[in-house]
Amino acid sequence: METDRTDAGWATVPNLFTVLRFLLLVPVCWRILDPNPGPLAVVLLVLWAGTDWVDGWLARRTNQVSRVGEILDPIADRLGISAVVVCLALQQLVSWWVVALILVTDAATVLLAGHAAARGHIHVNWLGKVRTAVLFVALVLLVAASTWLPQFTNAGRSLLWAGAGMHALAGLGYVLEARGTRS
Repeated sequence: METDRTDAGWATVPNLFTVLRFLLLVPVCWRILDPNPGPLAVVLLVLWAGTDWVDGWLARRTNQVSRVGEILDPIADRLGISAVVVCLALQQLVSWWVVALILVTDAATVLLAGHAAARGHIHVNWLGKVRTAVLFVALVLLVAASTWLPQFTNAGRSLLWAGAGMHALAGLGYVLEARGTRS
C-alpha cells in the first residue's frame, strides 16, 4: 500500500524529528564514550531511537510522508546504529567483528542498491523494520549494561548479533531488489 506524499517537500514535522535524530547522535555518542556514562546515556539513546518511531507515525498520521523523509530516515538509522556500535566497541562492550558486519553491509548496500533506493525503487520491508527494532533494543540493553545494569550485557550482545545477521540479510534483499532479481 503506497502512502500519499505531501506537497510540503522537506519542511514537515516528521522530517524535523528525523533532523532531531541526527542532532541527538552527538550527545548520545559523547555520553557512551564517557568513562562514567550514567543513566543519561540510556535516556538519550532511547530518545534517539524513539524519534524513528515518532517520525514515521507522524508522517503517516498527518499525511506528511515525503520523499526527503523516505531518504533521510534510513540514513539516520544506519548512521546512528553504526556510530553507537563503534562507540560500544571502543568501550570494549562489543566485538569489532559485529561492527565490521554492520559497516560492510551498509557500505555494500549503499554501493549496490543506493541509486535504486534514492530513485524510490526500493522501500523498507518487514525484515528491515524488525532488524532495526532488534538493533535498537540491543543497543539500549548494551548501553544500560555499561551504565548500571551489567546483567544485560549477554542479552544485548546476543540481540546485537541477531540484529546484525538480520541486517546482512536485509541488505542482501535490498541489493537483489535493486538488481531486479527478486520476484
